[in-house]
Amino acid sequence: MFVSLFLGIPLLFIVIIAFTVMAAKRESEKGGEDVIKNVYFYLVLFVTLMMTIGGSVGVFMAVADIVSPAPYYQSFEDYKYSGRFDKPAVDKEVTEKDQLSEEELQERYTTMVTAEKERQINRAKNTLIKSFGWIIIPFPIFLYCQRRLFKKEA
Repeated sequence: MFVSLFLGIPLLFIVIIAFTVMAAKRESEKGGEDVIKNVYFYLVLFVTLMMTIGGSVGVFMAVADIVSPAPYYQSFEDYKYSGRFDKPAVDKEVTEKDQLSEEELQERYTTMVTAEKERQINRAKNTLIKSFGWIIIPFPIFLYCQRRLFKKEA
């Protein structure tokens, strides 16, 4: 259902453009070429504008993740009881050696939470760089087509 909907929308858009181009060609051969060029430039402007807006949203989301990363999902109590730290061992010597104190467990948990937070921030920085690409690459094309279109109209 959703796949056909997502495929149907671009096909509908292409059909509308095709009918517009055919109608413009019928009106006059010389004027039709200008209309086709204008439609092309408007399509390029639309696509590059959408790419730039999408990149801007991505930049905003990445900056939000850098400033305020999501909190770590596992509590200390879950961490303490989910690991191999407090499981009873068969051998008494191994049990005393392998059992960690509360402070050591808290230190490991804090280290793990800090590492996860840094990992999230690094992922957000990577996303930020990629999102800037969605702004920097199409924006000059947008400016070029906009200037060229308005030169024709003037």
